Amino acid sequence: MNRQLIRSYILLVAVAILLFTVPVAFTLTKQLRDDTELSVLREAKTMALLLGGSDSVSCEALTEVARAYDLETPGTVQATPDRTCAPALPAPAADPALTRAVTDNTPTTDWGSDFIWGKHLTVTVPAEGDAAVRIVYSTSDMTTRFWQIWGFRAGLAVLVLAAAAAIGAVAARRITRPLRELNSMASRFSDGDLTARSPVTGPAETRTLARTLNQGAERLDTLVASQRRFVADASHQLRTPLTALRLSLDNIADGVDDESVREDVEQATAEVVRMSRLVNGLLVLARAEAKVTAPEPLPLTDIVSERLAVWRPAADERGVHIALRGSADGRPFVLASPGHLEQVLDNVLSNALEVSPDGATITVRIEADAGEVTLSVLDEGPGMTDAEKSRAFDRFWRGQGLTGRSGSGLGLAVVRQLVTDDGGTVALRDAPGGGLWVAVTLRASPRSGG
Repeated sequence: MNRQLIRSYILLVAVAILLFTVPVAFTLTKQLRDDTELSVLREAKTMALLLGGSDSVSCEALTEVARAYDLETPGTVQATPDRTCAPALPAPAADPALTRAVTDNTPTTDWGSDFIWGKHLTVTVPAEGDAAVRIVYSTSDMTTRFWQIWGFRAGLAVLVLAAAAAIGAVAARRITRPLRELNSMASRFSDGDLTARSPVTGPAETRTLARTLNQGAERLDTLVASQRRFVADASHQLRTPLTALRLSLDNIADGVDDESVREDVEQATAEVVRMSRLVNGLLVLARAEAKVTAPEPLPLTDIVSERLAVWRPAADERGVHIALRGSADGRPFVLASPGHLEQVLDNVLSNALEVSPDGATITVRIEADAGEVTLSVLDEGPGMTDAEKSRAFDRFWRGQGLTGRSGSGLGLAVVRQLVTDDGGTVALRDAPGGGLWVAVTLRASPRSGG
């Protein structure tokens, strides 16, 4: 917006210069041409009177005046001999202008070009006795003066435009300062800083907008804070009775000898375990939705290596190999909220390990390109159909994995929520050779690793 305002201001000044300076330059150029033509024509007529004089004194005076004119001006005097005067001057070349002067008694002015002027101004004036005087006037001085006129105004225009750009930049920044403050507040707010507020400054329109945004931010901050309190309370209130219920069922199972009752208690215990897992998944998802923090530059390779070290023992128990590959230079940094990447990796690796057959390989790959970093996890499981991929991010949806269906169906929903909060995307694709390819794309941080 600043650039547009500056360009508009410069354009207005340029139009003003074009409308006022250019006509003045044309006027001065025309005046220079007219003054020169009038001066040369006047001198030529004076010399023509001397050429047409009836005594030798006039003839000698013509010669002296012509020589002085040649020395003092860039012009050269030429004359045809008269009946009584044959001055020591070069004779003009025969041409239509000379013919009109001698036979028709008509003066002629020739600038040598239709565009401004040529190299010489030629003025031919008739004299008495079928004679004529011609002045060939060099326009080099006029051309120098012409460029001075236009060059001065062009330089002045450049200086004026530069001053206009400087003044426009100051004015534009002053005009757009309230908008920049609003944009700064909106950027901080979108990055998770719910305490961001905009100062109420500037014209009435921006003050009204600032107040409206501040009020909306205040309400949203209150709602998010309420949700966080709810999550904390639910975590305490739900986990404690489920844990107590499971302990009670375990105690009952230990004290019952009836096999049928024991089976019923074990079935109830399995449902309590499933409910606990479901509650934990819901709490994780609720925290992901409620927790809004500003993304920070985080070393992706270090975090991935740390989480793979945690998951390798579980993979080794089933003979599953986890391989880390990457084409990214150095240690790429990504913009993510602290703790999000760990949760994303845990959920994706847990799903990959669950569906991978014994002895399979899970490939984790890091690639950086065009301001983005992609974290890919490829397994060798059964993969997903297109219909399953379209539903995989739905809450409580569970795929048909190889090793059971005991999950809560919230893992990929949590992954998408966390990645989306950090301004990234997550996609499911078919892995080469079979299996599922989970591609998590995050914003690259300007900071580079070393």
